[in-house]
Amino acid sequence: MRETLVLNASFEPLSTVTLHRAVVLVLQDKAVVEQSHPLLRVRAAALELPVPRVIRLCRYVRVPFRRQAPWSRRGVLVRDGHRCAYCGRRASTVDHVTPRSRGGADSWLNTVASCAECNHRKADRTPEQAAMPLLRAPFTPSPADAMLLSLRSGERSELPEWLAAGVTAA
Repeated sequence: MRETLVLNASFEPLSTVTLHRAVVLVLQDKAVVEQSHPLLRVRAAALELPVPRVIRLCRYVRVPFRRQAPWSRRGVLVRDGHRCAYCGRRASTVDHVTPRSRGGADSWLNTVASCAECNHRKADRTPEQAAMPLLRAPFTPSPADAMLLSLRSGERSELPEWLAAGVTAA
């Protein structure tokens, strides 16, 4: 499970990595711990290290500019907080606002998280035709927001304020 956030040397979110990979980067002096878990520690024969939540690379890594995060079903569920866009219950599927049979695409602005019951009830219709208004409009998250949203909500709430301030939805 990816539970440690990796920041570039300029404090921009880059990715999330496993605890093992984060510890290796810190031990190789390729990264420094910016925030650690207050109670947990990693212990070895001659070493004790706090469990990192956020690490920052020591050297800047040039990343090709990406205007928007790549679309995925998991990304839509995470973006919408696993909540149905029609009724607010726990969502397990992704629904196309404009059905694919009518030219709707797999895109951030045309997909929302949906519970199986609402997805089945809406079927091959638009929300207006099915009389099922959206509780919130779909949006396109930035790549940094998508990465921060992919962290579990408990981990997100424990991020420093300056880092979590950019997240637009939970």
